Amino acid sequence: MTTYVDAQAKHRRTTGVIPLHGEAGFAGMRKAGRLTAEALDLLVDEVRPGVTTAALDRLAYEFAHDHGAIPATIFYKGYRHSICTSINHVVCHGIPEERPLREGDIVNVDLTLIVDGWYGDSSRMYPVGEITRKAERLIEVTYECLEAGIAAALPGKTTGDIGAAIQQHAEAERTSVVRDFVGHGVGQLFHDEPNIMHFGVPGTGVELKPGMIFTIEPMINLGRPHVKILSDGWTAVTRDRTLSAQCEHSIGITETGHEIFTLSPRGLFNPLAARR
Repeated sequence: MTTYVDAQAKHRRTTGVIPLHGEAGFAGMRKAGRLTAEALDLLVDEVRPGVTTAALDRLAYEFAHDHGAIPATIFYKGYRHSICTSINHVVCHGIPEERPLREGDIVNVDLTLIVDGWYGDSSRMYPVGEITRKAERLIEVTYECLEAGIAAALPGKTTGDIGAAIQQHAEAERTSVVRDFVGHGVGQLFHDEPNIMHFGVPGTGVELKPGMIFTIEPMINLGRPHVKILSDGWTAVTRDRTLSAQCEHSIGITETGHEIFTLSPRGLFNPLAARR
């Protein structure tokens, strides 16, 4: 059973209880989302062969510190870094390290900044130098899947409509949707209700109502959708070692449609498209 409540009366995640935010919540998310997008914009010129993901992590931390924000992942369930960096066949939650990026790599950077108590959550794909057409097409399809999911996020629609739109596009392009990780409610909690599946059946799931705020973050594989978690307890990789890509926005449902909080101020949300 699903219950909708005023977000101001909800202080922890409760299964089936979905917060509805007012203008103050949307204003808070605009500020947090924009700063997160600015930080990810900063990394566009930094992701290149020879740079380490640990260096990118330090840049993200310094940017947050200089702007009065807190990276949400630091010490989250024992995690010790400001960003997640997922390279090639890593699906998500890759840990920054001192190994240099190589020409032809693709890397997802996932960042959440806390600004005045609000969580701006976003991720995007970065090509490292010249990449193969196969990798390029995977990134294109992943961004198209996110766009399809956001287009379906309208008042009166359902979470199943979002998932179905993503799944339909991914599978039409002969790629697969990861099932193990989902989008989620966000706001003054890092992870809240509802879960946003990136696959599904139209008309099923939770009805979307104005005031809902959540992420859509499809993970798309070139091969099969199956993943496994490495011994570090965080890093998820494709079982068949094929490439994976992900992109993510935080959005809010409005009376007439939706608002994207994590748009790139410089138009760089898709660095691959931006450099053409």
